[in-house]
Amino acid sequence: MTIARRHQVDTTITPYYHCVSRCVRRSFLCGVDAVSGKNFEHRREWVEKRILYLAEIYCIDICAYAVMSNHYHLVVHINEAKAAELSGVEVIERWGKHHHLHPLAQRYLNGDITTKSENVAANKLIEEWRKRLASLSWMMKELNMAIAKQANTEDECTGHFWEGRFKSQALLDEKALLAAMTYVDLSPVRANAASTPEESEHTSLKLRLSALENQQPTPSSLFPFVGGEQTDRKDGIPFRLMDYIEWVDWVGKHHYSEGRYSVDQTLPPLLARLSDNQREFLDLCTCIEQRRCLWVGPKEQLLQAKQQLNKQRIHGVVC
Repeated sequence: MTIARRHQVDTTITPYYHCVSRCVRRSFLCGVDAVSGKNFEHRREWVEKRILYLAEIYCIDICAYAVMSNHYHLVVHINEAKAAELSGVEVIERWGKHHHLHPLAQRYLNGDITTKSENVAANKLIEEWRKRLASLSWMMKELNMAIAKQANTEDECTGHFWEGRFKSQALLDEKALLAAMTYVDLSPVRANAASTPEESEHTSLKLRLSALENQQPTPSSLFPFVGGEQTDRKDGIPFRLMDYIEWVDWVGKHHYSEGRYSVDQTLPPLLARLSDNQREFLDLCTCIEQRRCLWVGPKEQLLQAKQQLNKQRIHGVVC
């Protein structure tokens, strides 16, 4: 039975979510069609550019992404606090980057509002757009719609391009966030599309590594790592970037046999700090999507989510 999106995405429980959208057709979203021989690799850039473009408009922070042959992954942070802090003008300017503005909104920007009723109507419009700017459903809809239109035009056809609405998993704590980000950034390695994380094109880790290599700051469209930094900034991923790079490199190269990871004694700082059971956590980092769970977190937070959602049981996985 389909679960209403409002019961899957609830920022009072967690602002972090892992999202996946899959293509419905035999011909891939990206990659080479084995039957026709047509190459669709250029579509990966479509998806990546659209993700980063919408991240500059919406108050949805991108923690990680990966564009694969017939699907893409996103790990996001829904930043309602950021949306709430926007002024009315900023809300209109953000919304206007990608949408046609209502004439009333344009008059508001120009300072031409003269009556109380117009001001009330303009503020009502602004608050509606403010909610949308912090809506994961709105951003995913506009991302998928744009790619579907481009693909349909290129394929000279009509109809559904995506198999359905996007799938989402709620990430209830730091371990769940780390597992999901690792799973996403290592997707090309796991699919044998790249031999190492740094060779994985169209991923957030590749973009971050390229910025480091060129001595540039983290792209503004990506949520920054703020863990361990001597800064008052609290808005960011709660790990150190170098620890995360070391961790992903370690997982990508780690020995895997008989369906289980063999954990050595030299553990990266993140694993040593976050997980008591290293083998189970490593397993989660490589199969988080296959478990088809909607919530990921420790037992106590899964119980809390179940109570808050007023459910008898929830489909979650313990990390």
